[in-house]
Amino acid sequence: MPAIQRSEFALALNQVAAERGVDISVVLDTVKAAILAAYRKDHADVEIEEYTAELNSNTGEAKILHNGEDVTPPGFGRIAAQTAKQIILQKIREKEKEAILTDYKDRIGTIVNGMVLRFAGPNIIIDIGKAEGVMPPHEQIQNEKYNLNQRFSVYIQEIKPGTRGDEIIVSRASNGLLEGLFKREVPEVAAGSVEIRAIVREPGNRAKVAVYSNQSGIDPVGSCVGQKGVRVQAIIQEFNGLEKIDIIQWQDQPILYVEQALSPAKHVTVKVNEEEKTAHVVVPQDELSLAIGKDGQNVRLASRLTGYRIEIEGMETEMTHDPLTMTNEETETKIDNGEVKMENTEESEEEKMTPEEPTVNNKAETKNESEDNKAEEHVTEA
Repeated sequence: MPAIQRSEFALALNQVAAERGVDISVVLDTVKAAILAAYRKDHADVEIEEYTAELNSNTGEAKILHNGEDVTPPGFGRIAAQTAKQIILQKIREKEKEAILTDYKDRIGTIVNGMVLRFAGPNIIIDIGKAEGVMPPHEQIQNEKYNLNQRFSVYIQEIKPGTRGDEIIVSRASNGLLEGLFKREVPEVAAGSVEIRAIVREPGNRAKVAVYSNQSGIDPVGSCVGQKGVRVQAIIQEFNGLEKIDIIQWQDQPILYVEQALSPAKHVTVKVNEEEKTAHVVVPQDELSLAIGKDGQNVRLASRLTGYRIEIEGMETEMTHDPLTMTNEETETKIDNGEVKMENTEESEEEKMTPEEPTVNNKAETKNESEDNKAEEHVTEA
């Protein structure tokens, strides 16, 4: 079979199709439409709908047909090439953009690496590979600073119409970004052996992630944290260390789930009302600040994660009286009580001794009286 020699036109056609990522048939249709547009420019009085263009994909020879009859003007190929150049390029760019958008429609809900290209008012234009993404203000992390050529991961949120056609909306504040980062950093999550059941975030401040695994031998929390916290730290670094992440184990029992959601607070007691979707929580006084969090952040995220309205109450803990750690008041009280007991003991001993003392005194007085009598008798005899 003889080898097919391709002309310069065919080679250029293949090159354009390969570079732009569009099909050759799309390029040929675009060229045909441009040829018809060029013919109409020179023949404004014709009904262009009645005319068709024919293009040889190997030689690049173009013909204009009217009802099957060749009506191509002399020298039209050179004139058409000059006239249709801009139209062809414009059409190819449109088809290229359509192909790119079709590709990114399949990638909605995934994360990609991006770089800050420029700032368009409040919006940030992100280079995401073959296309540019737009990150509006509500999809940005408010306390995060953005600079030109800065690289980070973004979440492809949606594709929606904009002022210049369809726009790819990317996000840094979406929960999907955090979920995508866990899939990237934790193999168990990517494989499906560990499930992410719920995510709540206050972007740039704190997030809570509830994970679950139904496979024996797999610790879902430990898998996400990683050895010495290496996995979760890699995710935190994606947020420049601004956002703290609490990983808890999902529970089907509301009481246990609320207890887990209030982490890092411990020793909590929970009572839930299923009908009113409320949870009354009692925590030790020294754990109250942890349970509430800064500006109520911890309990607010826990409420969103569990779906229960959480009411927290502090409980005073009983102190054991250790002599080494007692306060002055406690020490004085103990001493006072000791003195009272000692006084009571002395009084009781005196009461016991009272009946015997008069007997001893009487004997002494009788003995003294007899001695005095004897002395008086002795003096009288003398």
